[in-house]
Amino acid sequence: MYVFSIVMIVASNILYHIAQKSTPDKINPFVSLIVTYLVAAALSAVALLFYKSDKGILESLQSLNWTSVLLGISILGLEFGFLAAYRAGWNISVGSLVANIALAIALIPVGMQLYKEAFEVSKIFGVVLCIAGLVMINR
Repeated sequence: MYVFSIVMIVASNILYHIAQKSTPDKINPFVSLIVTYLVAAALSAVALLFYKSDKGILESLQSLNWTSVLLGISILGLEFGFLAAYRAGWNISVGSLVANIALAIALIPVGMQLYKEAFEVSKIFGVVLCIAGLVMINR
């Protein structure tokens, strides 16, 4: 599951960016997002039938907290952000790279503060390389 989860993320991200970049400019982005979420909801409902859990659906619903609402808000921001970036002219190979490097750098203090993750000196060198890469990519 350790490797499979990363492979699934990468494969899904490839499809995600192809779909985002290929979404016609004339389509209202929020109509597109509504269809996207309806498909995701339908697929989630089907997957729910096959996912084995100790808790039932109602018990799981009762266990929900603020994170599901925040995730929904963040997903909308991600979806619209990438669609807007591609419509603004970002290349598929560069836009995603810039966004993900910037995200990784921004998550360093989040990981350190909220989750008490360590940040060794060797990682500082990696951050410097990422920042240098961002500068070089955007020239």
